[in-house]
Amino acid sequence: MSLYADEIIRFSSVLKISYNLIAGRDELKRMKLREKKHLISVALPFSDLIYGFPNLVPVFPIRMHMFNISKYLSYLGSASNIFGWDNVSKFLGFVKNAGIEEISKIIDEIIDDVIETLNQKYNEMYDIGVERGISTDFCFALKTLVGMHVTKSKNVSATMNYSIRCSAWNKYLESLKSIDDSVKDIWLDIPPRNIGNSIELLQDNIRSVINELEKLSGHSYSDNTLREHFKTTNQIRRDYKTIIYDIGASDIIPCNPATFSEILALLSLSFQDYNSNAKRYAENIHQMVNEMRERIRKGLGMDVSKYHKIMVTPMFGGWEPKTHEIIYKLGGRALYADWDVLRFLEDIPISNRRDPIEAYAYFLADITENGIGCDNDILTDSYIRVAKNLGADGLVFNQLFGCHSVSNCYRLLKDKIRKDLEIPSMYYTFNRIGENVEQISTRLGAFMEMLQ
Repeated sequence: MSLYADEIIRFSSVLKISYNLIAGRDELKRMKLREKKHLISVALPFSDLIYGFPNLVPVFPIRMHMFNISKYLSYLGSASNIFGWDNVSKFLGFVKNAGIEEISKIIDEIIDDVIETLNQKYNEMYDIGVERGISTDFCFALKTLVGMHVTKSKNVSATMNYSIRCSAWNKYLESLKSIDDSVKDIWLDIPPRNIGNSIELLQDNIRSVINELEKLSGHSYSDNTLREHFKTTNQIRRDYKTIIYDIGASDIIPCNPATFSEILALLSLSFQDYNSNAKRYAENIHQMVNEMRERIRKGLGMDVSKYHKIMVTPMFGGWEPKTHEIIYKLGGRALYADWDVLRFLEDIPISNRRDPIEAYAYFLADITENGIGCDNDILTDSYIRVAKNLGADGLVFNQLFGCHSVSNCYRLLKDKIRKDLEIPSMYYTFNRIGENVEQISTRLGAFMEMLQ
């Protein structure tokens, strides 16, 4: 049994997000075949414009796959339709507490397999991408995305493509036509901020994308629809940051550190498309905040003041998921905050009177200038900002094989960490899940000894 299975079932919000992430295939199939909605492939948190149309559904493509545990989660989903997720969570907690061995074992297997089955699917997609003969310049994430599109592009009507600083990312997007040329490519070019009229150009580009989405949808664009969606996602972003900083970086957390790291990993994955339903996701993550605070209020949390806070980053392009368990066993707690490093957790500056296209243009310009699209100097400053906000005792840098836009900044980052934070840092190399766990464990062991 894993370190986190006993506790994670106490959070009905975690069960709901896990269910919608892993067992979402049937829902997506229903949307496409029965409701005649169009599925739009997205990667990275770039799904917002799609939510401006009622019959367009953003989907991170791995969610269209069948997972080995989906049938078990489907049973939980069916039970939730009758009894509600809160009662399902309470029942699972009762079974665990009662020690009913056979049922308890099944529960452990369901919960333990949620992230594990995702990891297996990622490796499967990686192998398919490699077999496709893609460039060795592609990192783990891009190889898996190629695998996802090779296997599931037939289910989508279009791909949503944003140009960012990573040249390999842009090559990957251009290569999608060779996989399935019947799938429409919708491009949003984000111009550099050093161009005098960059915001105006970006607004024009957003309008062009909206025109393409209108043609695909058959529905007219509405300012109010997009404005309301932005308000919903701003609440998601605020709750996400609350979980990372107000709860995760505090001395009392609602569960053990391994459980908490697992929840952060779950949020990192599901945030990319909000599990294809932003309003539902907003309700779930807000409930998660409330559940965490309630456990702490009732004294059910864990005092982790003696556990060293370790910022592990970047992990959005692929990382070794056993990292946080290793760190926990060594007396630390791993915190993942990539989307804030890359500025995706900043509010979209929307108001009741502001043009949502203009607001989204400023949001994209900010993350391009200060987050995912920036140069190494600004990017490393963002790592330092987040590490300070976390009160990190150390930083572990995941140097992704094949990444030439983010992973090559570690030397500069190490110097800034030494100067600005005066905390230790280390890196390990990552190529594929499970490939060098022993080496990572050895290096983390030596690193954590420095903090004793």
